[in-house]
Amino acid sequence: MRLLSILFPDQCRLCESPLNTTKRYPVCPSCLRSLVAFQADYFCVACRTPFSTPFPLNEQGLCGLCRRGLVGFDAAFSFGAYEGSLQKLILLFKYGGVHTLAAPLGQLMMKAFPPGFAIDVIVPVPMHWWRAWRRGFNQAELLAKEVSRRAGVRMCRAVRRKRWTPPQAGLSNRARRQNVSGLFEVTKPAEIRGLHVLLVDDVLTTGATASACASALKRAGARAVSVLTLARADRRVEPFPLPTPKTIAAASGGISNVES
Repeated sequence: MRLLSILFPDQCRLCESPLNTTKRYPVCPSCLRSLVAFQADYFCVACRTPFSTPFPLNEQGLCGLCRRGLVGFDAAFSFGAYEGSLQKLILLFKYGGVHTLAAPLGQLMMKAFPPGFAIDVIVPVPMHWWRAWRRGFNQAELLAKEVSRRAGVRMCRAVRRKRWTPPQAGLSNRARRQNVSGLFEVTKPAEIRGLHVLLVDDVLTTGATASACASALKRAGARAVSVLTLARADRRVEPFPLPTPKTIAAASGGISNVES
């Protein structure tokens, strides 16, 4: 019965309204149209961290982390804030196993690109093989494939995780950076050398994972690394919205595996 409900959903998983047309994913058009792009008063020009006042930024518009060189990427873009309907969609996609959501979510990610932004190759943030085997897919890779198809830029699995690490959720900023320190290895340096790499993931929280992965790409010869995510946690809100077993279960129809 659960398989049938996934293959042939009869109501929207977000608003619970009836789905009047056959769809490959259990979300109605109204809920998808209701998603809004990320808004903030001030952003760091590099990592795009949002701020309520300009005081954390210097004259060049850089935040403290970027000024101290603690961010390994050159730019970061996200469609929306990791909250509300967008958070529910990501949990449904990531933990509910609704792979077909990659298509509409990838379309949203394309809206985050600034006009004329040029990249050479797209690289998904890798998962450890054990986690990927348990989940059955890497959500970052599915999103990267959609962005690749829509942007007309090739995708390359150029990076791997060298070891298993505990999930980042719930860790402090410093602990997150320590958790991913030296974690990534570029397996195809010839595929990214001298190029502008677009690193794709589902959510940007503190940026620790993206920064560690970007640093590995640069050490292997990438000319520049930008990051594209579907959502980012709004760090002006404390605590910023991380998934809990309850929210995951609600979004994914009972699944409460919180590994990321």
